Amino acid sequence: MTQNLSPEWHALLEELERRREIALASSGPDRIAREHRYGRSTARERIAKLADPDTFLEIGTFVTTPTEDGSPLAPTFVCGLCEIDGRPVAIGAEDYSVEGGGTGVHLARYKGGWGGFIEEFALGYKIPLVMLINGVGGSILLQDAIGYPELQSANPTFPMFDLLQHVPVLAAVLGPTAGSSAARAHISHFSVMTSDNGCLFAGGPPVVKQALGLEIDKFALGGVAIHTRASGLIDNAAENEDAALAQIRQVLDFLPDNIGHRPKVVENWAAGDQNELFSIVSPSLRRAYDVHKLIRCVVDEESFFEIAPDYGRSLRTGLARIEGRTVGILASDARFVAGSLDVQSSLKQAKFVELCDRFHIPIAYLVDVPGFLVGPKAEEAGVLTFGAMALRAIQQAKVPVITVQIRRSFGLGGVATGSRNPLSLRLIWPSAAWGDMPIEGGVEAAFRAELDAAPADERAALKEKLTKRFEEQTSIWRAVEKFGAEEMIDPRDTRKYLARLLALYYRMPLEGRTS
Repeated sequence: MTQNLSPEWHALLEELERRREIALASSGPDRIAREHRYGRSTARERIAKLADPDTFLEIGTFVTTPTEDGSPLAPTFVCGLCEIDGRPVAIGAEDYSVEGGGTGVHLARYKGGWGGFIEEFALGYKIPLVMLINGVGGSILLQDAIGYPELQSANPTFPMFDLLQHVPVLAAVLGPTAGSSAARAHISHFSVMTSDNGCLFAGGPPVVKQALGLEIDKFALGGVAIHTRASGLIDNAAENEDAALAQIRQVLDFLPDNIGHRPKVVENWAAGDQNELFSIVSPSLRRAYDVHKLIRCVVDEESFFEIAPDYGRSLRTGLARIEGRTVGILASDARFVAGSLDVQSSLKQAKFVELCDRFHIPIAYLVDVPGFLVGPKAEEAGVLTFGAMALRAIQQAKVPVITVQIRRSFGLGGVATGSRNPLSLRLIWPSAAWGDMPIEGGVEAAFRAELDAAPADERAALKEKLTKRFEEQTSIWRAVEKFGAEEMIDPRDTRKYLARLLALYYRMPLEGRTS
């Protein structure tokens, strides 16, 4: 076909292919081999792993990166349109082997990563955005290319925060990441970081040494354990980049393209034996149970994907399906601080509820909470400040919140487990117990003077008498008889009720919630 082209066209196409070779060469074979030795891939290799075969349509291929000797070099950021499981997705990937994947401040327009083309593209077409992050943020070399220092407060951030209001944004941290790239990972609905190579920080070890005179390893400074367990900056850990990309694919499958749609309904699903609930949960408030087994029994088999499993462990959050419909799961975990809501779990609840509410995902809350965590350390950490955030998020959610009262629900912590919007209701197991506070603690607080004044040999009997008196007055059956909770159920019917209520919500029109 090309033999009939004129010499002028031959020359133009040869130049096109020469420049394409520069772009596809990334940083060259030596640097690419170095990345491979570390178990890291180039930007295009990562996109190829995640995208459906032959669906990546690159945009900005011929952008170049400045070099000291003036030779042309591939871009630090690769982006375009692809499909993941047949769905259109905007995707951007930092190429660490090219000038550390630095932000393209030398360009007339950012390609993406900190605002820019691909993010505007995702917002304009209302499609999910996936960010594959492994970059240094700012770069002295790239800064030098523009010839003057930028005033940072003048830099635009559009449309990073706007995106969160309209489309799913998912981020994977796949190697050393600093500055704006590190912050970008958190500006997302879901983030995952690799254990083998992932680390992120506001400033890396050289910056820390310069500022504080402290020598520190990059993983000790900002490795996966720091950010999935302590800071909460990253939701999930993954063993390596293949596992991280698999998590991105899993989470995306639960979410709609944008807020103008509901999540898809899966036709093929299977349910477990609901009789197993009795062997998982004991009615005794003093016996902990494996809440993961409880969740997996109630939802469709193999459908539960936990989010932030190592952070705020007294509350489990994740996405699942019941009869093929996506549902957000919150569940108290009494194995950690007795299931109390602390600072971490409160922040975790607020973020997860906002995700569900944004993308029309109804919530099932499996409750066994003694209240907010108490004690001097909890108060110093501001447990009620962050607890109020958890409470506000769930009370303001527009999606149904189906509270399944497994066992305990006391005080303000109990308030933070349900919603009074017209779509929400409470399903009660016969093992439930609730009130302003646990009876033992309430008796101690209300009758301290009487108990202290009683002779030592009569004190225990007086406390037992008072406790029995209030137990009779706080029977949950009295509350159910007065319609203080909508329905008492056999635990084996939990799944049946949730399935019917989810189906009812999924048939509702999306009034006033458009993309």
